[in-house]
Amino acid sequence: MAKISDLKSGTDDQLSSQLGELKREQFNLRFQAATNQLEKPSRVREVRRTIAQIKTLQTERSRSVAK
Repeated sequence: MAKISDLKSGTDDQLSSQLGELKREQFNLRFQAATNQLEKPSRVREVRRTIAQIKTLQTERSRSVAK
């Protein structure tokens, strides 16, 4: 799981690309869960939380720029 300090140090482009990768992984994990092939169920939670952290950072940054 990515630490919030690591995410904060990334640029907007890096966060966007990481978000895309995580969404793709989340999609694959959902399929694995549906077919009972999920090896690490805890990874679903990690990915979901990391996506939320990235989206929160993006919102904070966009609000600080808008001020």
